[in-house]
Amino acid sequence: MRLDSKYFDRIRTRRKREPEPEPAPPTCQWDGCDKKGVHRAPVGRNAEGQFFLFCFEHVKEYNKGYNYFSGLSDSEIARYQKEAITGHRPTWTVGVNKSAKDSPIQSEVRSGAYTRVRDPFGFVKDAKSNGPRFPEQRKLKTLESKAFDTMNLAANATASEIKSRYKELVKKHHPDANGGDRGSEERFRAVVQAYQLLKQSGFC
Repeated sequence: MRLDSKYFDRIRTRRKREPEPEPAPPTCQWDGCDKKGVHRAPVGRNAEGQFFLFCFEHVKEYNKGYNYFSGLSDSEIARYQKEAITGHRPTWTVGVNKSAKDSPIQSEVRSGAYTRVRDPFGFVKDAKSNGPRFPEQRKLKTLESKAFDTMNLAANATASEIKSRYKELVKKHHPDANGGDRGSEERFRAVVQAYQLLKQSGFC
């Protein structure tokens, strides 16, 4: 296109937008102060989200005397603190919420109809038929198993059985009772060590 073309004169370029002047900062809201109010201070209780605008000196002065609980009695303050634990949302003690208590699923559980209750592991069914369930005995470690073997006891022996067997073997293999027999002395040491191990593991 030629520079002296009539079309060239019709091309308009976008004018540069001049930056808008920044709004002047608000004035301090403290009575008689004309400084810039750039520091926020809360208005108070029941006015959450609302703020005063003060200068630096007056916001410090305001914060020194600010009390969120001003005008409340001790009992009202204690109630507010208690409700603040749950975020001021209503709560119910277990079994007190009537709407949950009267729900169809809860009614079926109380009546024994377990059709709508998911029980993939059979805990509810077994608890109803066999009484309370107890966790299975943990697997014995190697040293614990050897300790039971040393004392000639089964792995499910009770604490009283372990103690009585320990007393029996100590009397039998004590050096004073066997005339200083070296073999019996080794057996005596093994019994004492086995009993100590079982005691530390919580079996007796």
